Amino acid sequence: MEIPGDLRYTNDHEWVRVGDDGIVRIGVTDYAQDALGDVVFVELPTVGAEFGGGAVCGEIESTKSVSEVYSPLEGVVTAVNQAIVDDPSLVNSDPYDSGWILELRIGDPSTLDALLDADAYRSMTEG
Repeated sequence: MEIPGDLRYTNDHEWVRVGDDGIVRIGVTDYAQDALGDVVFVELPTVGAEFGGGAVCGEIESTKSVSEVYSPLEGVVTAVNQAIVDDPSLVNSDPYDSGWILELRIGDPSTLDALLDADAYRSMTEG
């Protein structure tokens, strides 16, 4: 299982990549995509939508189940990955790069401190 060291993680198996100017990119982890099985449909939020931390912001349907995607941080959606709507299998084949889900502009960068680092996430998934 791949757990990149430069990302932050949630207990709900989302990853967060911190970018410039308060923009973060969000997706589901390798662990999550493996547990889901073959992803066949992704529902994305609308650009401009506002979410609180922990709010449902999308949905992933696989051959095994339907799972909600949670916004790990409070913010406004600045971009969504249309490529995964057209080819949902990208969530499985490349969860940390081309399989990303959305980007948020967060208001308070200190909220990133509440997320797990790679070691803590690894401990959680192996425990």
